[in-house]
Amino acid sequence: MKILILSLVTIVTLSGCTLGSAMKGALTGEQFDEPVISEAKYLKKKENQVKPPVGGPIPAAVYAFTDKTGQRKYVEGYASFSTAVTQGAEGYVIKALQDAGNGRWFKVVERVGLDNLVKERQMIRQMREAYQGKDAQPLPPMVFAGIIVEGGIIGYDSNLQTGGAGATVFKLGGTTQYQSDWVTINLRTISVSTGEILTNVTVTKTVLSYMDKLNVMRWFNSGTQTFEAEVGGSINESINKAIDLAVQAAVLQTIQEGARRGHWAFKEEEPKN
Repeated sequence: MKILILSLVTIVTLSGCTLGSAMKGALTGEQFDEPVISEAKYLKKKENQVKPPVGGPIPAAVYAFTDKTGQRKYVEGYASFSTAVTQGAEGYVIKALQDAGNGRWFKVVERVGLDNLVKERQMIRQMREAYQGKDAQPLPPMVFAGIIVEGGIIGYDSNLQTGGAGATVFKLGGTTQYQSDWVTINLRTISVSTGEILTNVTVTKTVLSYMDKLNVMRWFNSGTQTFEAEVGGSINESINKAIDLAVQAAVLQTIQEGARRGHWAFKEEEPKN
């Protein structure tokens, strides 16, 4: 009877993820998690705050921030056609530029979807001329960029560090294993007027994975029968979040490096009375 009770407890424990999802839906009415709005947490840390630039925000253009690794997602047993890293990292770059220094450092202009923007402006101009004639009000000029932000994901290395530890006491034991991958990005800024590369920054971020296991084994009936149970779980750091954090760190380092080289300067804010 005891063995049966222990077996039922083990089955319930091992199926905890499925039961937990069903129980959450029954108790809260929402079985799945709500969407989470991504925030630039790295740039919002107190130690990463920077003063605004002299002369106001710098107009910046991001044309692309591509995957230059050619790395495919590792799947055991067959070849995967999915890439290991995101193909839309320019979204992270644009967001980081907009959030740098509480939004006071860069004025980002649209260049990723430039063709769509130009077509829309042409269509507006043609419609205004068709209905208003020569007196049609022209569109305001587009903002030109002072610098171009280039770069990409230049490296993704898997299984650079692996390891683990475990111990067993009175047939009760646990193990922990970890794996570390590295993702590397490069971010550089170019002056539009001269073509000079103003800053060139390379940032590497680890992508960690952990797995924990707990196992129990007991002997019954004079050592003729055994009861064994095992439960475990793993936590894998998101590659996309790792790239996002690396981009934020690269933008912050770009601001600091540009100031050291004399390309721009920090504005000294007057103390408030």
